Amino acid sequence: MRRLLLTTGVLLAGSMPMLAAEYKLLATPTTIEWGHYAVTKPAITVKSGDTVTIQALSTCGPSDRLVARGIKAEDIPAYNDAIYKADIPASEKGPGGHILTGPVAVEEAEPGDVLEVQILKVDIDANFACNGFGLHRGFLPMEFPYSRQRLIPLDRQKMIGHFAPGIDIPLHPFFGSMGVAPGNGRLDSAPPFAHAGNMDNKELVAGTTLYIPVAAKGALFVAGDGHAGQGNGEVDITAMETFLTGTFKFVVHKKKPMSWPRAETPTHYITMGFSPDLKEATEHALRDMIDFLVEEKHMTRDDAYMLSSVAVDLDITQLVDGNVGVHAMCPKNIFTVGSK
Repeated sequence: MRRLLLTTGVLLAGSMPMLAAEYKLLATPTTIEWGHYAVTKPAITVKSGDTVTIQALSTCGPSDRLVARGIKAEDIPAYNDAIYKADIPASEKGPGGHILTGPVAVEEAEPGDVLEVQILKVDIDANFACNGFGLHRGFLPMEFPYSRQRLIPLDRQKMIGHFAPGIDIPLHPFFGSMGVAPGNGRLDSAPPFAHAGNMDNKELVAGTTLYIPVAAKGALFVAGDGHAGQGNGEVDITAMETFLTGTFKFVVHKKKPMSWPRAETPTHYITMGFSPDLKEATEHALRDMIDFLVEEKHMTRDDAYMLSSVAVDLDITQLVDGNVGVHAMCPKNIFTVGSK
């Protein structure tokens, strides 16, 4: 579905008004990538400045399994069953387990560019979420050497998840996995890295902008792993997993070197680091925050290091995806009017 809008703002270096388009990308057997980020045929091709609304599955599994656990069939989005029952060759699945919608190719994007992804809206598409852990999985596998599953009713009007009697959790929906293709080959959908991917960063809600270094022609953006909410760490390996529809605006920044994904919320600048080693992931996030402050706030490297110590929070994003994640959060309100 395509709709044109006249935009009077400036995209990249242009100064003339231009037509931007709006598209809708539904989750179907032909518009998904199962368990990987890769250079594959786009599900849709758009231009810089265009907006795409993307429908995405949860990681709760096949519909019959959910029905067996007590979910009404009519409460499960129909596209879930259609995809799980489709005759998708095994060679097109894995090595990870996420079912991601896309790819979205952005015509102007080339290696060495940065793809700006404005997360305009995130809607929850089901009245339930699932959470669980399994044998040999999660951050404490030796203490929980078995599997457990939980269904969490969602009140989408009050935006609350009913975890248990007397325990209600505010909902903050976000996509656990958003990213672009590597330069070549196929990446497991589970570990996040420079392509972004399975970041599980709960800050990336509607109103946030994500910046991802482009490694392949067209960028080839995919999204999935819907979460209704999550704690930093995601320690049992799942969040409040659910079905989401998100609206994204894509803008290409030409020839802008960047090593790691970054983000910007209404209140914070965010840098990220990923590695099998938590210390190394922290170093990546901190070094990139220092680089950001030098590049964008015109600070000396020494001052940026000191500011990071007195004002920047280093948070554990997740501990369970092969590469652990750390994100550094710099509050915007410390930069007063007139400061560089």
